[in-house]
Amino acid sequence: MGELTLPIQVLEQAKLFEIRTKRTSYLFGVNGKGTVQHVYWGEHVEAAECADLLKGRSHSSFDADVDRETEEFGGWGGSHYAEPGLKVEFGDGVRDLKLDYAGYERTGEDELTIRLADRHYALRVDVHYKAYPEHDIVERFVRVHNGEAQPVRVEQVMAAVWSVQGLPDYRMTHVSGRWAGEYQLRTTVLTEGKKVLESRRGFTGPHANPWFAIDDGRADETHGRVWFGALGWSGNWKIVAEKSTFGHLRIVGGINDFDGAFLLAPGASYTSPTFAGGFTAGGFGAMSRQLHAYERAHVLPARGPRKVLYNSWEATEFDVRADEQIKLARRAAALGVERFVVDDGWFGARNNDRAGLGDWQVNPEKFPNGLQALIDEVKGLGMEFGLWVEPESVNPDSDLFRAHPEWIYRFPTREGTQLRNQHLLNLGLPEVKAFVLDFMTELLEKHDIAFIKWDMNRTVTEPGSSEAGLPVWQKHVEHVYEIWAELRRRFPRVEFETCAGGGARIDLGMLRFADQAWISDNTDARDRLAIQEGFAYAYSPSVMMCWVTESPSGFNGRSLPLSYRFRSAMMGGLGIGANIGKWSDEEMAEARGFVALYKEIRGTVLNGALYRLEPLGRSNVAAYQYVSEDGGEAVVFSFLQSQHFGAAERRLRLQGLDAEASYEVSRDGGEPVLRRGATLMGAGVPLTLRGDYGSTLLRLKRL
Repeated sequence: MGELTLPIQVLEQAKLFEIRTKRTSYLFGVNGKGTVQHVYWGEHVEAAECADLLKGRSHSSFDADVDRETEEFGGWGGSHYAEPGLKVEFGDGVRDLKLDYAGYERTGEDELTIRLADRHYALRVDVHYKAYPEHDIVERFVRVHNGEAQPVRVEQVMAAVWSVQGLPDYRMTHVSGRWAGEYQLRTTVLTEGKKVLESRRGFTGPHANPWFAIDDGRADETHGRVWFGALGWSGNWKIVAEKSTFGHLRIVGGINDFDGAFLLAPGASYTSPTFAGGFTAGGFGAMSRQLHAYERAHVLPARGPRKVLYNSWEATEFDVRADEQIKLARRAAALGVERFVVDDGWFGARNNDRAGLGDWQVNPEKFPNGLQALIDEVKGLGMEFGLWVEPESVNPDSDLFRAHPEWIYRFPTREGTQLRNQHLLNLGLPEVKAFVLDFMTELLEKHDIAFIKWDMNRTVTEPGSSEAGLPVWQKHVEHVYEIWAELRRRFPRVEFETCAGGGARIDLGMLRFADQAWISDNTDARDRLAIQEGFAYAYSPSVMMCWVTESPSGFNGRSLPLSYRFRSAMMGGLGIGANIGKWSDEEMAEARGFVALYKEIRGTVLNGALYRLEPLGRSNVAAYQYVSEDGGEAVVFSFLQSQHFGAAERRLRLQGLDAEASYEVSRDGGEPVLRRGATLMGAGVPLTLRGDYGSTLLRLKRL
């Protein structure tokens, strides 16, 4: 058959479909029962030669339809017992769903829709695929159409069902965590049964994140077959990895069915979030680079490089006063900072976290000349101005709550739980959505604000009763998306950061609207290495904001050199959050040098290819390399956790270079030496780290 030029291929006679990307084949087809069955996902194959894999299979009366374990998208009904893609109840009380193949449609060269229809009822499911051949990524979502004269109760509808077959063992890699300890890498061998990753808290959540990776237990950073996926949804979500007794692995993911049933009206349609999946034979490093490149090209808003920012929270907390902010702004400008951000405490009666949230008017006592006067000072210093907001929450002690106590989530017979002295606004209500959009519009029209840090410090509790249509859990997220989309349309020059008590609302759904992401409130530079490593398994460093803060750290009391703190924070978007008003002249000079250096290398860091040379946990060294898009530059960050007596000289083998090219290699600004790419990747470079928490930065320039 030769090399295919189009990503979507239909083999009509064999009833096979192939999605062919640069390095992978994804095959499924229609078997003799009319079921759309997954066939193969991996390296390139000759699709026509895989037709024999498309067949029904039965084991016994207890397992009459084993082939249904590998359905491309199946509903609950008949003798199907695996985690379903769709579970419904029809208007007459029938809960059995039997979906048969009903045709296909190609849209352009890279999109395919498979149509499934129930045998009796006028219910249709369109399974959509979109290929990104250069990234070996396939996006999937489903659209459910109700052609019945009565509403259909949808109890569960997933975005996609992925199948991985034929491995002797299945290992899942994912992240776990909690506030201030997000994105902690975990691996588990999957035995028969289910492994469930989920959030039922109303947002993406810090305890898990909606992406997964599967391998046979032998893959590492540079070698091995890895299947992976990432779901684009910022509310309750669920990913179920189910291994059957017949050796199949089925990964089902989408909006969590927990408290999520809804009625689909006659003639109405429902569209799921998008679930992206991919395969690589190059280990976990290649997986990350594929995801990063796909995100930068097709998910993230098109923006320039992250600006170096200063945030005044740690310096002032709620004691925000214009004169003190101006002093900090002058110090920040002297460091080379490009964006000055005022955090919580600028509005209403906001002198602590017990009052004022929801009253988004500038506090006249703190800003006697108005907020714009501070903005003018900041701009006069050559910086942009940014502001923190938390539009989805409200304090009981606020004018907003006193005027509209009915706007919060709670049940009629309950007071409603307070978390962090606040309630969550019911953003599903049209009037609440309008309020948020209106006050944000007024704020951005009245003031010259270039950046918004949008925080959400509260989970959803007591969500109240659902009105007609989608559950409140889903309405909240849809309205957040709609508000962000409209604000971006009205104010195209304003950049937005997603923050939820740290990194609790980051996923491929939110990142379609956010320019950058705050991944954790924990800014200890050593803790951040673990958080940043786990984050970058799935998400691009181009959105990852990292701050330099105080030492000793307020989180754990650890003392770290300023150089270590800067190098840790320079591996994404660089920010400074320390009280720079207390920094000595020597610290200011050192920091100014690092800021200038970051501006030179940030293009490589933010848009380059990431190689985890020494991941955390493998030794007492952690090292990460970024190679620019054109291959002309590379940057290597290395960190020593503790010095060991008598330790042998360590050498770091670099990756992603041109073996035949020569490179100038400089360490921490020292004199460059000339090395061939083959030597750097084979023999490596010496690690000259000494002392506890030593760090170093290598720069490479190809000649």
